[in-house]
Amino acid sequence: MNFSAEINGIMVEAEYSDEDVKNRYLPFLERLTKMQKDKGGRVLAMIAAPPGCGKTTLLHFLKKLSEETPGVQPVTIIGMDGFHRYQDYLLTHTTERNGEEILMVKIKGAPETFDLPKLTEAIKKVAAGEKIGWPEYNRMTHNPQENAISVEGNIVLIEGNYLLLDEPGWKDLKQYADLTVRLVKDEEVLKKRLVERQHKSGKTYEEAEKFVEFSDMANVKLCMENSQEADIIWEV
Repeated sequence: MNFSAEINGIMVEAEYSDEDVKNRYLPFLERLTKMQKDKGGRVLAMIAAPPGCGKTTLLHFLKKLSEETPGVQPVTIIGMDGFHRYQDYLLTHTTERNGEEILMVKIKGAPETFDLPKLTEAIKKVAAGEKIGWPEYNRMTHNPQENAISVEGNIVLIEGNYLLLDEPGWKDLKQYADLTVRLVKDEEVLKKRLVERQHKSGKTYEEAEKFVEFSDMANVKLCMENSQEADIIWEV
C-alpha cells in the first residue's frame, strides 16, 4: 500500500506491504480499539524507535488506516519532537561530548537537547485523558510550533526516539503507556535515511554526512542498546 504525506514540512512517500497491513497494523489498531472499550477511557500507546526508522511516517499511516477501517476507532497521533529545546537555547548552551564542551546545537536530537520535564508533564495530562494543545517540530524552521495539535481522542499514539530509554527521567515515561512498541532496523539503512533527511532540511550532503556521523548515529546506538522492553517489537 502506497502512502504519501507532508510531515514536518517535508513530503514523504512510503510503501507498506499488504501482508504487514493485514497481519501487523490492522491487528494493532483492533487491539487498541478493544483496550479502549474495556478501559472506558483514553488509551495511550508509545512507539519508540531510533532516528530514521520511519516512526513518524508510520503513525501518519496508522492514522489514515484507522480512519478508513470499519470497526476501528480513529487515532490521534503526536510526537515528542515538539519538545526539542528552541534553536536559540541550543545555540547558547553547552554540553559535554567525548570529553569536549560543545554547543548543544551540534548534537541536536540527543536526549539532553529535549525539554524532558515539559514532555513528562504533557504525557501525564494525555494519559489522564485531558484535552490539551501539543507542539510539533518543523524541520524547515528548526523550532517547535506550540499548540499545533489538539489532543482529545480516545486513542492516542505518541512516537519518539527516547520514550523507552532506560535512563534517569526518561525511563519514567513508560508508566503512562497502556501499550508500548519498539521499531528496529539495520544501522546502515538508518544512516542513509538520516543523511537524506538532513540534506532535505537544507544541509549539503557533506554537511549532512558529518552531522549524522557525529550526532545522529550516536543516538541510533543509544536507542538500540539502552531501551526498556516493549510489549511489541516490529522490524521495519
